[in-house]
Amino acid sequence: MMIAELRWTESLAVGVDRIDEQHRELIERINNLRAAMSQGRSKEEIRETIGFLEAYVVVHFAAEEQAMLASAYPYEALHKAEHTAFIRDFAVIKEKLERLEREGMITSFAAIETQRKLSDWLVNHIGKSDKVLGAYLNSRGQESPASNHAGGYI
Repeated sequence: MMIAELRWTESLAVGVDRIDEQHRELIERINNLRAAMSQGRSKEEIRETIGFLEAYVVVHFAAEEQAMLASAYPYEALHKAEHTAFIRDFAVIKEKLERLEREGMITSFAAIETQRKLSDWLVNHIGKSDKVLGAYLNSRGQESPASNHAGGYI
C-alpha cells in the first residue's frame, strides 16, 4: 500500500518567493523519501534523503527565523517553538528508521508512517504558521533575508 505523493499547490504558497521555493524543495524530498522507502530502494538512498531533510529543515528554519527577527515578527517565539518541536519529532523519526534499518525491518508501513508524519506537519505548518508569517513579511514590504542568498540549500 502506497500513499499518494504530496503535491505543491498555490494554496501552499506563503507569498515570499524564497520560502515558497524552499517549501517546494522540501515537498519534493519528502516525496523522494516516500518513493525510495515504498519501492524498497537502497538503504543508502533512504539514509541520504533523511540526512538531506535533517540538514535542510535546519537551514530553512534558520532562514525563516532570520526573517522573523529582522522584521520584529510578533509571533516569533511561537513559530520558533513549532520549528523546535519539528526538529525533535524528526529526530525521533530518524532514530526509528535507523533502528528499523539495523534490524532489517524497514517496511512499507514505516514508509507510509514516515511520509504521512512529515507531510502532515509540513502542510499544517505552511498552511497556518508560514502563511501568517508570509502575510506579515509582505505587509511590511520585506522578503526573507534568504532571498538574496546564492548557494547551499538556500
